[in-house]
Amino acid sequence: MRSAKHKTGWCSVLIFLQLLLGVGAIFGGGALILSPDGTLLRIPIELLRYSPFHTFLIPGLILFSVLGVLPLIAAFFLITEKRPRFGRGFSLYKDIHWAWNVSLYIGFILIGWIMIEVYIFQAIAFIHVFYLFLGMAIQAVTLLPSVKDHYLISDSDIS
Repeated sequence: MRSAKHKTGWCSVLIFLQLLLGVGAIFGGGALILSPDGTLLRIPIELLRYSPFHTFLIPGLILFSVLGVLPLIAAFFLITEKRPRFGRGFSLYKDIHWAWNVSLYIGFILIGWIMIEVYIFQAIAFIHVFYLFLGMAIQAVTLLPSVKDHYLISDSDIS
């Protein structure tokens, strides 16, 4: 990772996308936790009829933590470029900052979440399309060569 090199505009876009997802999922997941019957978000509980859940509490907890907190943590480390030891375990690509790796995973998780939600609800709404495209945008921007190159770790830093 080149600390002297400034982040590209695409790095800033990636950070923005992670923050957008994180803040939205914190509010959405938080609302489902506070109102497991869905009334706070005006989501009918009948949407869960094909799911293993009787309320929105468990989906709210997953949304809050996995698609809320995790993207905010990733954004923080994409901004600061700090490399705590715990991050190494999350890296499939060891020569790239672990937050870059997590960013790629978040894109996959979001796309999977939306696909499962649409399947369970047996319905599709604008918000599903929006977040599906957000997941694809996170993956596409993460994989841009300028973003990947920025978060490369030098050989001396890997050990």
